Amino acid sequence: MNTNKEIRSAGLKVTHARKSILNLLEKSNNSHLSADDINKILFKKNDEVGIATIYRVLNQFVDAGICIKHHFDSGQAVFELTPEGHHDHMVCVKTGKVIEFEDDLIEARQHSLAKKSGYKIVDHSLVLYVEPID
Repeated sequence: MNTNKEIRSAGLKVTHARKSILNLLEKSNNSHLSADDINKILFKKNDEVGIATIYRVLNQFVDAGICIKHHFDSGQAVFELTPEGHHDHMVCVKTGKVIEFEDDLIEARQHSLAKKSGYKIVDHSLVLYVEPID
């Protein structure tokens, strides 16, 4: 992905902070990062972007459709790049690890339930809170 082009196409000016944060979101092994996670990673890279700037840029990215903000049970917002298609999440209650999954059967059942009640789904979020099986 061309970082500069992505930022410009969202109607934002290309800045060092925006490039650094978008680059990190694109290349991170963890697809769900908090502002604090991003701050720690950038700090380790000696990339001086303040925490207030990180929050501001992430919210601009959400408004521009570049990323999605989630509020899982941890209380801390996490951000992921806006995916091409829909997926749901499982969150481990012990580790906080976020696992993405897709299931056509679950999706079909949700649409069927909505239709049965006289509605159509326009958006939804499914989060399963899980723990490891001992």
